[in-house]
Amino acid sequence: MFVMPSVLAMLATQNLNLDKACRVNLGFGDEVCTALRLRKRANFTMQEDEVQKLIASVYAWKSVIHTGIPTLLMLFIGAWSDKTGKRKICMLLPIIGEFMTCMLNIMNTYLFYEVPVEWTVFMEVIVPALTGGWYTMFLGTFSYLSDITSKETRTFRLGLLSLCMTIGFPIGMGMSGVLLNILGYYGVFGISATCFLINFCYVYFRLEDHTWLENKEKTAIAGNISFLKKFFDFESLKETLGIAFKKGPKNRRLRICLVLTGVCLYFGPLMGEMNIMYIFVRYQFNWNEVKYSMYATYSLVLHSVGTLLAISVFSKKLGADDAVLGMVSTTSKICGALVIAFAKTDLQVYMSPLVEILNGTTAIALRSIASKLVSYQELGKVYSLFGLTETMMPLIFAPIYSKLYVATLHVLPGAVFLLSAAFTVPCVLIFGWFYHEHKKDRKEKRLEIPPSSGNSPDANVS
Repeated sequence: MFVMPSVLAMLATQNLNLDKACRVNLGFGDEVCTALRLRKRANFTMQEDEVQKLIASVYAWKSVIHTGIPTLLMLFIGAWSDKTGKRKICMLLPIIGEFMTCMLNIMNTYLFYEVPVEWTVFMEVIVPALTGGWYTMFLGTFSYLSDITSKETRTFRLGLLSLCMTIGFPIGMGMSGVLLNILGYYGVFGISATCFLINFCYVYFRLEDHTWLENKEKTAIAGNISFLKKFFDFESLKETLGIAFKKGPKNRRLRICLVLTGVCLYFGPLMGEMNIMYIFVRYQFNWNEVKYSMYATYSLVLHSVGTLLAISVFSKKLGADDAVLGMVSTTSKICGALVIAFAKTDLQVYMSPLVEILNGTTAIALRSIASKLVSYQELGKVYSLFGLTETMMPLIFAPIYSKLYVATLHVLPGAVFLLSAAFTVPCVLIFGWFYHEHKKDRKEKRLEIPPSSGNSPDANVS
């Protein structure tokens, strides 16, 4: 109920921004902009290029705002939620932010010609950023689930949570294009706002914060000033950042640093591609919002099926190590990126999600590995650090992908996907190292088993 309405409104927001860029900022007129929206661009290629370039440049700074403020919040919110036991607020704030964004989009639709695309995008991004956005929502949900989950079942249950989030994408994308054509901007934003309101009521009235977390007795809050002091506590900041540099057995510090590197190499290209995917298929294959909606739904359904297959078969039944899931997932991603980079037809574009069907367990494997490297009392902090690294990626990768897309627009628009493949190769090597370490750990554990009565240690080793 969070991901689905967010995605439902996302495509409508992109079309609203494209329409404003064409009609309001560039002033091309109804004939040109209507033709571009209906994908009848044969006589308007120059105008389409100008719209694409304007939107790409706006989205570059949008990503900085969208991730910069949540990055600051992530420095403190994980340790704060550990100390106070307040996981629920980490879920409620992003819901409020998305609801308010829908209201602002309705206002910007009503004031269509009065508000240019730059201000529309700014209002679209600033409220979710101030309330934490998706990153804080994920921190809250994963921390809440980790509070009630054992290590033995964590990979599988985190996988189910990720799968539930993933399912929201095809539902939202499948409905967005159709509803936009039938109900228009007002209808789509109104439905999304209603879903967020229902979600808020469910979280507020049905979920309860746990009370056993560390230092719970020290969290009495007396007024706003006291709250701000406790939230922006630099000791908590040191504790959160110190997780990555804290020494421990079996190269703990190195392993956590490699996990965070893997997060960068996975989420960076993912965020970069999301930033340009719609305008890429719109330009390269002349797709409209309905075609893109159908493709996105198809892609995410395959993604969900692959994730379910991986966690149920490889993880639950076969007991495969997290690193194996990661290697399979990242290899699948590389193959899919190569397919779409050189795609010339719609069929070839549709082949890409099929090739990378197993690319759904990278984040699951990374989260599971990270959670098993720390003590139970450090779970909130490690997820905060995980989320912090994730929030920083669009700051770096979204401008890179936008600039590369504009630079290669008339040469190879799919060059951005070659960049994704290049970034993913080191991620495969990281998972390979983790698998090697896992085998070494298992061997050492077997050697530590005491010999049975009457047998010598040498005999036991052999």
